[in-house]
Amino acid sequence: MQKAEPEISPALAAATKVQTVTVSPDENGMRVDRFFEARFPGLSFSHIQRIVRKGEVRVDGKRAETKSRLEAGQQIRIPPLQLAAPRLREDSPQVLKDREYLRSITLAEDDDVLVLNKPMGLAVQGGSGTTRHVDGLLEALRGPGVDAQRPRLVHRLDKDTAGCLLIAKTRFAAAALAKTFRTRSARKIYWALVAGVPKPRQGRISTYLAKQEMEEDSFMRVAQHGERDAVHAVTYYAVVETSAQKLAWVSLKPVTGRTHQLRAHMAHIGNPIVGDPKYFNIENWELPGGIQNKLHLLARRIVVPHPRGGTIDVSAPLPPHMQQSWNLLGLEADRFDPIVDAPDED
Repeated sequence: MQKAEPEISPALAAATKVQTVTVSPDENGMRVDRFFEARFPGLSFSHIQRIVRKGEVRVDGKRAETKSRLEAGQQIRIPPLQLAAPRLREDSPQVLKDREYLRSITLAEDDDVLVLNKPMGLAVQGGSGTTRHVDGLLEALRGPGVDAQRPRLVHRLDKDTAGCLLIAKTRFAAAALAKTFRTRSARKIYWALVAGVPKPRQGRISTYLAKQEMEEDSFMRVAQHGERDAVHAVTYYAVVETSAQKLAWVSLKPVTGRTHQLRAHMAHIGNPIVGDPKYFNIENWELPGGIQNKLHLLARRIVVPHPRGGTIDVSAPLPPHMQQSWNLLGLEADRFDPIVDAPDED
């Protein structure tokens, strides 16, 4: 029997010339990058970033940004798009392997949503030199047929942050969850191991953050109100337990969701997260014996309204390197977490 050829999205296959499309009511409020992912399944993340950055994407005649929100009825100029590699067959060894891997890190799932226990070191999206990432793996969960819906990301975690990553399995769920995150209705709790003990032991960190570009890297620095591109960031924290006053297990609740917010905020108050290669700033600080020099930050719990009613409430276990540290320090992961009583708003 002759095997069927791998399928390419008809929309993507036809998009080899400049075209103008109208934002539909279902796409109202959708980010520009999410619009491209939904309209043109298989289009690479890096290609979307590139055409937007170069000004080739126009919304009602004006340059667009990847994070810009669209409104129903707007006209979008779409430049010629690069054809994606043909989709692999559903029963191909690679697809089966990726599907099995995703199942092995699944914490919860229903018809609309999926919560993954993202391991440390696995990128959420592609970028320069990154070929294996969650966004690419999700292709293995697409159903049969060229128009099958592909699970999509609704928020992000840093590559070295482990824990709860929420995925939308349908366009309906993606739109509903995007609104939830936009209105800060999502409640996220993180656990971290930090140097020293924060004072006071429970508090609120409020700063402005701005991106600082380096030669081959970038980081978020504390900025002044009114600085160009500076964004407000608010984090609640609470010390759960300490170890000889040298280390503290801290629970964190971000009110805003800025890039590297928790890492920059803990460094700002003098208690950087253990193993953070970018923000750990204490000179001559020695890592306690047996503790691995890896980022000790876990997206512990996510609580959000379910798109069809009810609540999604999922917790992730400590990743192996953090569990090892907890064992060495005699910390009990089932202790009461004081951050649950922290305010939800800033």
